[in-house]
Formats: sequence, C-alpha cells, structure tokens
Amino acid sequence: MVKLSVVVPFYNVQTYAPDALRSLRANAREDFEFVLVDDCSTDGTPGLLERAAQELPGAVYVRHEKNGGLATARNTGLDAARGEYLTFMDGDDWLAPGHLARVLSAIEGLNCDFVRIDHVQCTGRARLVQRIPHGPQGVVSSPREAILPADRSTSVDYPYAWAGMYHRRLADRGLLHFTHGLRTAEDRPWIWRLHREADSFAAVGLPGLFYRRGVSTSLTQIGDVRQLDFIRAFDQVIEETAADRDADRLLPKAVRTYCAIISHHIGSIERFEPPVARKLRSMSAAALKRMPQDVLDEAIDSMDVPRAVLLRRLRRRALLSTGVTG
Repeated sequence: MVKLSVVVPFYNVQTYAPDALRSLRANAREDFEFVLVDDCSTDGTPGLLERAAQELPGAVYVRHEKNGGLATARNTGLDAARGEYLTFMDGDDWLAPGHLARVLSAIEGLNCDFVRIDHVQCTGRARLVQRIPHGPQGVVSSPREAILPADRSTSVDYPYAWAGMYHRRLADRGLLHFTHGLRTAEDRPWIWRLHREADSFAAVGLPGLFYRRGVSTSLTQIGDVRQLDFIRAFDQVIEETAADRDADRLLPKAVRTYCAIISHHIGSIERFEPPVARKLRSMSAAALKRMPQDVLDEAIDSMDVPRAVLLRRLRRRALLSTGVTG
C-alpha cells in the first residue's frame, strides 16, 4: 500500500533538479512514491530523471513526448499516483528532510480532506516564510467559509498546490485535477473548486517546502503570451462561482480578486512584449465587461485609488469599443 504520492513535474530545470531530487531522497519512506513527470524537456533534465528512476527509492518516471505545460504535467502525475494521500512539488523547489512525514502525520491526526502549509520563499540567498492567510492553526474548518471575507486575503489567495496535502477521496471526486492546457494561473480555478467542494480542511503551518522565486525559466518571469492564460483561469473561477449555491456571497470575492490580478498585470505591463501588452489591455477590458456589473461596481469602489482609477479606465475602454457611452 502506497501511503503518499508526490507528483513532481519537471521542465528544463537541469540546474535545479539535483536539489529537488536530493530533497526527495531525504524524505523517502518505503510507503512513499515520487511520480517524476518530465514535460518534454530539451536540456539535461531527462538524463537526471532517468538516473533518479534507478536510484531514488519509490521513484516512478513518466515522460511527455510533447510539452503540455504545468497543469497537464500535474494531471499526468495524478493519473499515475497510487497513494492514499497526494501532494505536489515543482522541479525547481526542494523540501526539508522529513518534511513529508510531518505533514502526513498532521493530516492523518486531523482526519480532514486536506491540509495547507506555510512555505519558505527563496530569492537568491534571502529566505522569507510565507504563511497561509487563515487564522486557526491545527483546527478542522469549513473550506467554503474560508473563502471569505471578500476584502481580505484568504486561503483561496494562497493557491499553491504544493503548499498542502490531500486525501485521495478528493481525487476520486474530481477535485484535484487541473484545467488542461492552462499555462499560468492553473492553480486559481483549482483552489477555488477545492474550497467550494471539499468538506474539511486545516492550516497546519509546517514551512518545510522551499519555493525558488525568480527562476529565469519560470512563466512568472517571462512576458510572453502564455501569461495571458490568467484571464482564462479567472473566467473559469467567475463562471463556476456564479453557478454556486452561494453565488451571492462568493462572487464579490471572486470578482475583487480578478480585478486585483488585472491591475497587477497592467501595472507592470512594461515587462511584456509590445504585442502581448496590447493584447493584455484589450483582453483585460473585455474581461471587465463580462463580469457581473453590479458586483464589479462594488469591487472597484472598495479598492484603493490607483487600482480603482486603472480599472475604471480599462472599463471605459471596453464600453467605448462597443459604442456605449454615458
């Protein structure tokens, strides 16, 4: 019986994969498996994973013949995983020794659907603990109620799939797979669905995952068209939340978060290639037009002045493009 499966996608991370693989070895147990998914890397990553498949206890190696992106690679790993519990790690991050056993002990002790953990953000040599924005620690809570309040950072604003551990029953219910083909923000519809549909969760601290920030190959560092998938991701969040039984309570949070992400990208638009920047403006304006307008009014009114001004300007652009005035 496999107690825990760890799904680890890799794509062109030959510089960082050795640290990731060493940390998995320092977490190995006879009832753990590590599902290593190579997303059609073109550097030395496949060779490293082929060796790991022979040397790392519990390693299961899967290789994509075509690059599909992080969401698709994670889905491949989930489909291959056999564990009673599941978690994730990215191929350029690493774990503290014994971290997985500690998190597993916590979720088994609490007997809940999933737990969320803190993590350590690593930028160069700097280290900063990032904590899940949920007050009660080690207390089983309602995932749905943890979505709110709308005007504060909550658990759905901490979407990292690797910052937690999940019981297999969630996978059996279809709650752990990602939207196929999303190249960025793939964890946003995922975390919202998880919090709407799961029955129980807990925040447990335990910051033993080290998240490497500022990696040059990361999509968060690349200003190309793949970044614009955040719009498709948040459109999905809005659509699914609008169909929820608590839509009147939850939509203000979803819309406000979408607006905050739009303003963030527009506010740093200089990092995008010029054609992508133009597309970002037009797609963001169209996204504002698609949102429930009464909820959007309230969301913009609740934001600080710079973001509210930016969003109103974008909104006017959408109205003018369709010939609406006033």
